[in-house]
Amino acid sequence: MPELPEVETIVRDIRPHLVGRRIVDASLSHTDVLRGVTTRRLLATLRGSVIREVTRRAKHAVLHLGRHRLVVQPGMTGALLVRRRPRRSDEPHTVLQARLDNHAVLLYRDIRRLGTLLLLDERQWAAYDASLGPEPLDPGFDLARFRAALGRTRQAIKKALMDQHRLAGVGNIYANEALFEAGIDPSRPAHTLGEAELARLYQALRRILAAAIAAEGTTFRDYVTGTGQPGAFQLELSVYDRAGEPCRRCGTRLAGTHAIDQRITVFCYRCQR
Repeated sequence: MPELPEVETIVRDIRPHLVGRRIVDASLSHTDVLRGVTTRRLLATLRGSVIREVTRRAKHAVLHLGRHRLVVQPGMTGALLVRRRPRRSDEPHTVLQARLDNHAVLLYRDIRRLGTLLLLDERQWAAYDASLGPEPLDPGFDLARFRAALGRTRQAIKKALMDQHRLAGVGNIYANEALFEAGIDPSRPAHTLGEAELARLYQALRRILAAAIAAEGTTFRDYVTGTGQPGAFQLELSVYDRAGEPCRRCGTRLAGTHAIDQRITVFCYRCQR
């Protein structure tokens, strides 16, 4: 599913078109994306609300609507787009559309409807936000906080990196890439990493996330930016989706396994001993 760089890209694209705009009307075509809110309450809250801000938290896009926040997790096939005209009949897979006071339309599209929509009041949002780990690209997120986030867990380091309660926004793609760049075996228990290894991983993770944002994310199938375009970071991947191909660093055939966390882990036996 879209990770930190993809959702950050979407938010940056749609924010200029939404902040300060009032939602005139809204409609929902499917209810299976809703979590903890009814269709009636969602639409009643959206109608007439002014979008104060659009931010990202972890893998979620967050629309600030006064006392409420609409939290969108795009999932594997979701997309948030702003159209300068009403939805056409050939605009497929639209789940939510919100017409704005300047006649533009905010669309949430989801081909397989694997994403989720939450509507949270201030108290609920505070609890939800507190349940998530720190943001790895925040200016105050230093090596000490990275070390504290991983804690003394005996989980595999790859699994620890992807635990949203420990660290927000990192998923399978960027965990694979950061571990390769840092030269660390993805199956190593996190608590066994030494100070130098943690420092390498910290630097690698932050560099890769920033580079992926600059490339507007990674597109393999469904992900598109907030303007409907594919990302470009897939052209820079070192290991993810490359199992069986030669390592770009040493030429060894890259291995792939689902043994760590049921998701594909691709690594180099030689570079990540």
